[in-house]
Order: sequence, then structure tokens, then C-alpha cells
Amino acid sequence: MSKDKTGSGSFTRRAALAGMAGAAGTVLARNSAAQDVQVSNDRPWAPEDPTKLMGPPASDLGGRSAFEQPRRDVTFRGTSSRTPHHLLHGTITPADLHFERHHAGVPTIDPERHKLVLHGMVGRPLTLTVAELKKFPAVSRICFLECSGNMAREAPEQTTPQQLCGMTSQSEWTGVMLTTLMREIGVDPDSTWLLAEGADAAVLTRSVPRELWDEAMIVYAQNGEAIRPSNGYPIRFLNPGCEGNSSVKWLRRIEFGDAPFMTREETSKYTEPLRSGGARQFSLVMDARSVITYPTYPNTVEKGWIEIQGIAWTGRGRIARAEVSTDSGKTWQAAKLQDPILPKAHTRFRHLFNWDGKETVILSRAIDETGFVQPTREAFLAARGAGAIPYHVNPITGWRLKAGGDVVYRVEDWA
Repeated sequence: MSKDKTGSGSFTRRAALAGMAGAAGTVLARNSAAQDVQVSNDRPWAPEDPTKLMGPPASDLGGRSAFEQPRRDVTFRGTSSRTPHHLLHGTITPADLHFERHHAGVPTIDPERHKLVLHGMVGRPLTLTVAELKKFPAVSRICFLECSGNMAREAPEQTTPQQLCGMTSQSEWTGVMLTTLMREIGVDPDSTWLLAEGADAAVLTRSVPRELWDEAMIVYAQNGEAIRPSNGYPIRFLNPGCEGNSSVKWLRRIEFGDAPFMTREETSKYTEPLRSGGARQFSLVMDARSVITYPTYPNTVEKGWIEIQGIAWTGRGRIARAEVSTDSGKTWQAAKLQDPILPKAHTRFRHLFNWDGKETVILSRAIDETGFVQPTREAFLAARGAGAIPYHVNPITGWRLKAGGDVVYRVEDWA
């Protein structure tokens, strides 16, 4: 081993050890015998004056600061995890914090062996490797994904935005337009439905109607890198603005037909019994929704100016307006929307509120470009009935600012 270098501006072995120790949550100190020792510390270590100590050299893989450690909340016996919206900024979700939902675990797939089969009512059936798929012209778009069951019903006061509705996330997706592949295989004009099938142990399959094909993609990259395994590596179907399970992960087959395929996932699940006695089926498009991400539980706030922040989204185009109420819904004010305001994408909103220190409830609601207004819980139940739960539930939600400054979730009955 080479000897330590000395001199101002040089990187020493001791400096390297100090950097590694700090990342591990320990402090490198020198004892009375002039020996380097590691001392436990509850917080990550940092020098009092970082200008006096060389840091570690460049690495082959970047990481977050030891002081920043957001985590997904894993739920439903390990079948899903939720994005910590209350810890994020802007609208793009880091890939490792994107929510996940699966029915039989995350498969391990070798991209060199994986294939995509396109067949059915087509003139030229085709089988593509991942490498062959990537030879087609690529496009990128930013859009959200949301699980149709993205609502924590019967949530207690001690509920964060992550626990309330953390199964929506946003990424920049890169891949091939479905219409590009349709031209290659010659899809029959009488074909009105397609079946997307995954290569996981659940072999999840969903039918998608023709009116949604123009924006659909087969994607292989997320936020500039390969899709993470929990989100469909090596390729997934992307159905912008629609319930997440229709954006089938680990895609291995697309079949074109002239009727819905009536799979397990669209008969025994993902249908909504209504108050009228009927049921909504293939209600794929996600309705407008919003959530305040600050201040929320477990924040504590002080009397004075507070910037209320949140995100709004809709599967029917762009968000036209986000409104905030600071008096339990008696009055509403327009919040400022942050650019860019993209179709079928999370849009961040902000609203300044001068809190007088008295208990109140803050709420948000989204209005999209079709004129749809996010409903109250009472209006939602009056229109659909309790049988429509748990899918496509998008009521106005809020947070109670208590007189002492504590912020908790506003609990409402579902009766």
C-alpha cells in the first residue's frame, strides 16, 4: 500500500477514511495515542468546516447525501410501495421512489432472452428482441402513472400524503410509439381492442380499446436510464392517463382483436359496482385529483405566512386550475400552477396563506381542461355509491391545522 501523501490540497488516506466513515454514520476521530478510531453518532458525520478537509474522489455511481434518505412505504404484504410525495419537490419522481404494484412479485428477466410478440388481427405477425425494439424511432414523454386503488380509506389523523395516495408517480418515459409498430405489422382496420400481457408469474393481462392507442408506447427507459425492475424491466406498455395496471409491466405479448378479451384482471377485479345496480367496466381513464403535500402530517407550523404546496393531475388532458380552501371549504382561491403544465401529468401548485393560529382545515381541488371538478366525498358517494370503492376514488382531501401548530389528516366517514 502506498504511503499517505501530505501537503495542502492533496487527498490523503485519512481524508478518504473520514469520508467513508461519515457516509456510514460514524465519526473518525483521533484518540490520545494518536490513533484513528470510529465513534458512533446518531446523525451522519460532517466536518465543522468542510473547507479544511478534502472529500472523497469521484465515484462510478452517485448516491444521495447521508442526510437525505427518503424511502417508499411498503404495504399490502409486500405487493406495493408508495411514493413519499411530502418529501419531494417539483413533479418528476426519482426512479427508485416510483410507486410499485405487482401481483406475483418482481420477475428477474434477462433482456437478451426477452422477446415481444405482436400478433392477432395483423397482416405480418412479428417477434422482436429488446435490441430490435430499440432500433425503431424513439420518443420521450412525461406523464403520471396511478394505481386505480390509490386511496387509503378509513385513514386516521396520523396519515401522510404518502400513505394517503402514494401510488401515483411521474417519470420521463422513453420508447417506441405503439402506432409505429402497428404500421410495421399491418393492424387490421377492424381491430378495436388489444391485449397486453406481462411476463411475471401472475401473467397479468389487460384489454385496451382502440381510442387509447394513439398515445400508447412500449417503453424501455425511465428518467434517462433503463426502467427499474419493479416498474417493468426490460420493457413495459405505457397507457398515459389510464389506471396503472393497464400499463402492463414486463411486456411480452400484444394481441390485436375485435372485442375485449375479458381477462381475470377486468372481470373479477377493476370493475366498479354502482349505486344504480350496474357496474363501470373498462373505466380506464383516471379522473382529476389533487393532494396537498405541505403542510401535512407530521408537520408543525407557526402562525404567519405558509406556502401551501401540492400536486394536481388528470387523465383527461391538462390541469386547468387548482384551488385551495383555508376555511374548511367555505371559500376557494385559485392556486398558482407551476410550469410546465403538461397533458396527463402531475402539475405542482402553490398558495400563500397567512395563518392566524386558529384551528382550520386546508383543502385542495383540481379542475381539468374538460371542466371536470374534483368532487367532495359526499358528492362522490352520491354519484357512485359505496360499492364503487376501492377503484377510481378521487374525493377532495384535506389537513387540519390545530391551534398549537400540529397538522393532521382530516378524517371523514365513508358512510
